[in-house]
Amino acid sequence: MACIDLHMHSTCSDGTDTPLVLIEKIKENQIDVFSVTDHDNAAFYTYAEGKVPTSIKLITGIEFSCVTEAGKCHILGYHMNLENEELKQAMEDTKKLRKEKLAVRLDFLEKTYGIIFSKEEREHLFSLSAAGKPHIAQILVRRGLAGSIDEAIKKYLKALPKGRDRIDAEKAIYAIAAASGTPVWAHPLGGEGERHLTTEEFQKQLAVLMHQGIRGIECFYSRYTGEEIRFLLAEAKKNNLLVSGGSDYHGTVKDIPIGKLSADEAEAITEKELTIIF
Repeated sequence: MACIDLHMHSTCSDGTDTPLVLIEKIKENQIDVFSVTDHDNAAFYTYAEGKVPTSIKLITGIEFSCVTEAGKCHILGYHMNLENEELKQAMEDTKKLRKEKLAVRLDFLEKTYGIIFSKEEREHLFSLSAAGKPHIAQILVRRGLAGSIDEAIKKYLKALPKGRDRIDAEKAIYAIAAASGTPVWAHPLGGEGERHLTTEEFQKQLAVLMHQGIRGIECFYSRYTGEEIRFLLAEAKKNNLLVSGGSDYHGTVKDIPIGKLSADEAEAITEKELTIIF
C-alpha cells in the first residue's frame, strides 16, 4: 500500500522545515505520494524542482485561508498550473493581506512587550511569502527572549491580534479551478487546535462550498478519529465529492508526524480511498 500525505507545510509558510529538509524527511519516512500545501503561496515548488526522486510522486498544492457566509475555512488546491494568472492574482491578494496582518502584529509586540524589530528583521519578515508566527518566533529566539520557537509562541505570540488575512472562498475556488486544479475543503470538521464543527455547522458550510465549486473534502486528517473519518467519507460519497487526506505536518511547531492521517492508530486507510483524488 502506498504511503500518501497530501497536506504539509514548509518554511515557505508556517512550517519549520526548509523545502530541502522537508524533502529529505519525506524520503526518510518513505512517503510515496505527497503534496506541500503552504499557505497562500507555491514557493516550495521552485525550491523542489529537480530535488524529488522520480520514484516519489509530487502533486502541486496550496492552502488558501478563506471565509464564507458560513464562517472561516481553508481551501486546498491540487494539480494546478502554477503559472496561471488567476491563481497568481489570488496569491498576490492573500500576500497583501498577510503583510497588512504582519504590520499589525509587529506593532502589537512593540506596544505590548516593548519588542522593537530592527530594519533588517522587518525587511526579512516582509520579504517572506507568508510570514507567520514561527518566523517571528525565530527572531525572538535569536534575540534570547525564548529558548525555542515553541516557547516564543507560547510566551509572546499566543495573544497576537488575528488580523484579516482571508480571501473569499469563492475566489480561491475559482482561481484553483482556473488553473486546472482540484479545490478541496481542508480539515472540514476543524483544524489543529480548533473547535470542531457541529453537524449543523458542517452541513451549512458544505452547502455553501459545494455551490461555490469545491470538488473534494479532506476526509483523512491527523486529528480526526475513526468515527469522524467515516462520517466524512459518507458525506463525500453522498455528495459525489473526491476524497483527500493529509497530516498537516508543520515541523516542530505542531506535534504531528509526517504521514499521520488519523488520530486512531488502528484506523484502516486504504489506497483506494485516498488516491481517488489523483
